[in-house]
Amino acid sequence: MSWPEAQGPAPLSGVKVLDLTRVVSGPFATMLLADLGAEVAKVEEPGHGDESRTYGPPFLGGESAYFLSINRGKRSLALDLKAPAGRAAILTLARQADVVVENFRPGTLDRLGLRWDVLAAANPRLILCSITGFGREGPDAARPGYDLVIQGEAGLMDITGQPDGPPTKVGTSIADLVTGLYASQAVLAALRRRDLNGGRGGRVEVAMLDALASLLTFNAGIFFATGRSPQRRGNAHATIVPYETFEAADGWVNIGVANDKFWALFCAAAGCGHLRDDPRFARATDRVTNRAVLIPLLAPLIRTQPRAHWVRVLGAAGVPCGEIRSVGEVCEAPQLAGRGMVQAVTHPVAGEVRSIAAPARFDGQAPPVAAAPPLLGQHTDEVLRDWLGAAAEPLIAALHGIGDAGLR
Repeated sequence: MSWPEAQGPAPLSGVKVLDLTRVVSGPFATMLLADLGAEVAKVEEPGHGDESRTYGPPFLGGESAYFLSINRGKRSLALDLKAPAGRAAILTLARQADVVVENFRPGTLDRLGLRWDVLAAANPRLILCSITGFGREGPDAARPGYDLVIQGEAGLMDITGQPDGPPTKVGTSIADLVTGLYASQAVLAALRRRDLNGGRGGRVEVAMLDALASLLTFNAGIFFATGRSPQRRGNAHATIVPYETFEAADGWVNIGVANDKFWALFCAAAGCGHLRDDPRFARATDRVTNRAVLIPLLAPLIRTQPRAHWVRVLGAAGVPCGEIRSVGEVCEAPQLAGRGMVQAVTHPVAGEVRSIAAPARFDGQAPPVAAAPPLLGQHTDEVLRDWLGAAAEPLIAALHGIGDAGLR
């Protein structure tokens, strides 16, 4: 990450993060920390690396596009945590780190001899962030957390999809990504708490099930208020009408008539003023009650014009409206390009790698361009020397099989 001089130091400048995570949730969390200027050292298994390196196709120069999308701004170390030299390297690096992030199953760090009490004794300032599937306690604690499984068990799939269709997962790895967001937020809070706590570190944990269940918000509120689980509504809103997806002449649009003011504006702009004065639809609650009558009246009207027409006409009237875009359309959208949100870096084997940049802006400036995602083990010796200085040499020798450095 190269922050422009005019913006001063990066928010997490000087913060060292030892990244023991793999697949999605953990790597996404540590990438977000790297985006904010943290120095992230990603530890991977020699010869294999992060499992997501194998996810594909597509591959760019043999590198997984999946892996490349969630590992920018990091340096990679190839260390065998089951070998004495690898464990010694981890413990020595942890002494210099501000944060360790891991997403092993509960108990794995203990079996590796890297228990929290061992880490804390070596570095009282250390913050350990653990990402789990179901948490460290309870009957499901030992279960592995995978995005598809968590989406189902957290209730999200049951409220996603058409009413007469099957439960449907969200089109991105929402459980992994939300967990990563929460984890990065927890790390930031833990760093601040350390400042307020005399420099003493501590542990934080984010469970995927907890993270995704927290997104139920008003859906959980409906259940707590009524005792009834909300049902799938497709793209319709439970308590606002019309607030859903409509088919236009050449695609699909979202129209969000969120209150009575917007209803009047919508009717005028769409040429259906007679509906505005219809007592069945006059108030927001009336439109919810009479949803089954109103939507069939609006659907054929929206199909008469292309989506660009509705975005233009309704947008000019102040009514929230937007096209349903493909991923390709989004990646080439002038709005994102104009804000510097699509960035390209040169990778040593993948060539040009493009990605959607970090969304946070400081002092109105576009996000800085991050370093390219690393090759497996690309920076092992470099990170050890940077973090440990002369003390790195015995470890490097042991890792290369030159000596054991008294590690057995």
